[in-house]
Amino acid sequence: MFRQAKWSEPLIFELSVKGRRGFLVPEPEKEVKEKVGSIKLSEDMARTIDPDLPELSEVDVMRHFTRLTEMAYGVDNGPVPLGSCTMKYNPRIAWEVASDPRILGLHPLQDEDTVQGLLEMIYEMQKWLANITGMDYCSLHPAAGAHGELAGILLIRKYHELKGQIDKKTEIIVPDSAHGTNPASAAMGGFKVVEIPSNSDGNVDLEALKSVVGESTAGLMITNPSTLGLFEENILEIARLIHSVDGLLYYDGANLNGIMGYARPGDMGFDIAHLNVHKTFGAPHGGGGPGAGPVCIKDRVVDAEKNIRLSDLLPGYYVIYDEKTGKYRLKAPGENSIGFLKAFFGNITPLIWGYTYILMMGNEGLRKVTELAVLNTNYFMKLMENVKGYEIPYGKGRFRKHEVVLSAQPMMEELGVTAEDVAKGLLDAGFYAPTIYFPLIVKEALMTEFTETETIENIEKYAERLKEISRIAYQDPKEPKKWPVNTSVGRIDLVKANHPSTVTPTWRLHLKRVKGEIK
Repeated sequence: MFRQAKWSEPLIFELSVKGRRGFLVPEPEKEVKEKVGSIKLSEDMARTIDPDLPELSEVDVMRHFTRLTEMAYGVDNGPVPLGSCTMKYNPRIAWEVASDPRILGLHPLQDEDTVQGLLEMIYEMQKWLANITGMDYCSLHPAAGAHGELAGILLIRKYHELKGQIDKKTEIIVPDSAHGTNPASAAMGGFKVVEIPSNSDGNVDLEALKSVVGESTAGLMITNPSTLGLFEENILEIARLIHSVDGLLYYDGANLNGIMGYARPGDMGFDIAHLNVHKTFGAPHGGGGPGAGPVCIKDRVVDAEKNIRLSDLLPGYYVIYDEKTGKYRLKAPGENSIGFLKAFFGNITPLIWGYTYILMMGNEGLRKVTELAVLNTNYFMKLMENVKGYEIPYGKGRFRKHEVVLSAQPMMEELGVTAEDVAKGLLDAGFYAPTIYFPLIVKEALMTEFTETETIENIEKYAERLKEISRIAYQDPKEPKKWPVNTSVGRIDLVKANHPSTVTPTWRLHLKRVKGEIK
């Protein structure tokens, strides 16, 4: 039985009562006043009107957010099998370490000698991630996966600029099974995106790749395992092809959970790799963020005459160990670096979370993560084989790694019941839906990833609900169109919900509509 908590909860602005306070800032002590003196903002910095903030007591705020959490679902409630998002359980010991006031209270501008412990952790994290990926150097600077992607693309661009060939190196090749951010990052870097298809086995079509690789090829972005959950069997040949035209091979690390401890991008021929600390290494993901997207490189030569290597191009600060002084130091980016992509070092909290996770797991533990993630995926796939209404496209008979993509296309063609209807049916039973309609090459896609932290019982329950949805759909195709009915919010009009005239991202916009200032 499942029925989601539902409160008629107003917005926090609607709960506001003028003059109500939850916290009063005390007057500074006399000694402080005498020491600091009077502080007055210059007129050009001071507000002319009071900020429009809600006015509530502490108990108002606590009850408001508690009620909202009761309506929410996350990894602490049950499985969140979002394919390619790797929503694994977030260990509490890592949260405790990353939330230590001695870390949270640090300031990015304080003297390096006062943060030696933190710098040591960052230094070790750089080394560990380089070892896990088979790379030579890792910059922990980028703030998220897509940020790491952008860093990788900018590294490719800088590489070709320094070699004096950026005018002809204009194309980035991206497989059709890639993450959506790959072509976006390549385009943001100023490259033309060239898409290549997958073959029926789920691998990159080598003949198609050979037909587009040429003098204009700056590089190739690829996820391995792919979003189909399949290991790219021809990765060594792909690397050879790209390197034969002096292109760089970029590894999207979103799916590292399927090979960690067993295979390394650096050993496959990759030159650049980004990682998702908030996926592979247990840090919170999505609304529980922020993330971190380290970018790692093989230290290949860029310009032998000027002694420029790929490590010289890395973004942001890098932590080094000074053997003479026995101190850890921050090394600022040099003249050939792609520079700073954000302020200061990076997102420290998720990095420390990931550091704790790796320290806790150790070498054997990280291998075990991969083993269990792959086992869970293939067990689920076995449960769903030959279930009426579903099919598993691409790579027939092949084992999957971290995830598997089901297709509800048979159900849609026979009954008009879509992947979205299936997802709503999962929600109605208290399950979280998988990623739907992605990758785009799979029609009516249900991309499912349980990760290593899910139990066999929950996987079986999930598969049973998918089978139940099929049975209901074939008995009465109209029934799935009513779902969900047990959730706090029922089925919405997607067109209206996504229309610019009805999307309301801020309270300020809401007030403007209420006052008739905008439509």
